Amino acid sequence: MLTEQKNHQIAIVFHSNYGHTRRVAQAIQLGANVIVETALIDVATIGESDWQYLDAADMIVFGTAVYLGGVTAEFKAFMDSTSRRWVNRSWQGKLSAGFANSGGLSGDKLAVLQHLCLFSMQHGMNWVGLPLVPTGSSETDLNRLSSFLGLMTQSMDASPQLTPCQGDIQTAVWFGEHLAKTVLKYHHVATLP
Repeated sequence: MLTEQKNHQIAIVFHSNYGHTRRVAQAIQLGANVIVETALIDVATIGESDWQYLDAADMIVFGTAVYLGGVTAEFKAFMDSTSRRWVNRSWQGKLSAGFANSGGLSGDKLAVLQHLCLFSMQHGMNWVGLPLVPTGSSETDLNRLSSFLGLMTQSMDASPQLTPCQGDIQTAVWFGEHLAKTVLKYHHVATLP
């Protein structure tokens, strides 16, 4: 059964200037990789093999740091570079999800998740949210920022080794596992007679 599950792929495509958003992407990968194959794709170094992985993946998870209420310039350039795939409907029917990281408690992360969701909808993808009821608001609680559209994390310190906090990283691991299970359920239903 594990071999069958590892045939499914999740691509986690992200941009991180300082390492905080990369740390979140790695935590999502940690949760998902137990169940399905995953790959981290940094838009700063994206190559042809990465594009091939994105095209073959069952799910694409989009993640970015938040700059001035929006995605980073580098992530926007990645989004714009998908226009040929948009025209050809290459990603139509794929699953998608998203995450946003900022220094502020709000930091306008919701606006970024809405942007990522709309981008996915433009491609004809099926968005998967974060169905985790918050366990509290301390730095060790899961979904402490109370997001349901996607994963929100906060970098409260300059050091990516220290932030996002433990609760945000554990929420990212939980999110990754949830996304992988969703891929399996989606493909199981899709193959029913």
